[in-house]
Amino acid sequence: MSIIKYIGILSVLGFGLPAAVAEDQPHKVKDLKITILSTMMTQVGIGEWGFAALVEADGHRILFDTGLRPDTVLLNASRMKIDLSDVSEIVLSHNHGDHTGGLVNLRNEMAALNDDAMRTAHVAQGIFWERPGASAAWAMTPRAAAFEAAGGRFVVHDQAVEIHPGIWLTGPVPRRHPEKNYGAWVDGKHRVGQVRSPEGLVDDDIPESMSMVINTDKGLVVISGCGHAGLVNTLEYATEVTGTESIHAAIGGFHMLQASDANLEWTATKLVDLKLGNLVGAHCTGLEPVYRLRELVDLDRTTAVVGATGASFSLEGGIEPLSLAR
Repeated sequence: MSIIKYIGILSVLGFGLPAAVAEDQPHKVKDLKITILSTMMTQVGIGEWGFAALVEADGHRILFDTGLRPDTVLLNASRMKIDLSDVSEIVLSHNHGDHTGGLVNLRNEMAALNDDAMRTAHVAQGIFWERPGASAAWAMTPRAAAFEAAGGRFVVHDQAVEIHPGIWLTGPVPRRHPEKNYGAWVDGKHRVGQVRSPEGLVDDDIPESMSMVINTDKGLVVISGCGHAGLVNTLEYATEVTGTESIHAAIGGFHMLQASDANLEWTATKLVDLKLGNLVGAHCTGLEPVYRLRELVDLDRTTAVVGATGASFSLEGGIEPLSLAR
């Protein structure tokens, strides 16, 4: 099967049907734990410029992103005594190598223990589009081909979908607010590459940027890789598709490391409106933005921390940051 073939009938694969909005009585996850397996700051295992987290929700175990190096997630999971051999699903937030670098090695290593392990990778439309001039080392197409050759398969989502009861993927996120959480600053200028969309070459705003959304009685828990679609855009869209208005926790990378004070103040105002209860800012969120948002949103050291490898969040216990970030 070609990596660019859109799998349209998701129900055949057992992932439910795409939906623009949640049903009248939405499913709510009762038991949830999220453990960070890759990010820069670490107290347990290896740190790197990347992100990965294990999501355990009502018996479903899903790996969100796969880190940068081929073996980081495996080594850190082993250090934490976490068995990944029964994790059959992966969610890739976007194409960048610091989120997809472990994909093929994870499939190969875990398949030796369980043929179904790391077999299915959920991605959003646009992840396989050509990006002229992009670094060959971060190219998604060769990595995807190797994953398929190892028995893996991709499920491409072009809209929000509930893949398990109470567990949602946003698919591509509408960019209603002008958050530019993408590109890079070079010589003081913001530079953005290009991507070949069906309409031709356009600025690469990472159109496939996708987050996971867990619906709970306490509110939504949103997991992000880099948040290239924008933190506020993503959270507001999550409330729209699930029908749940408050954000209990936002966890992961939010690409705010170079956000201005004005942008952080605007973001904080929106987070207050969304009733954000917990923030774990890892990877590309940046240190100062986490502390500034903590202050502006009126959170504290128990509810807003810099994410570290080994840190976790659960519905029952909240944030366990480990002593390095406590």
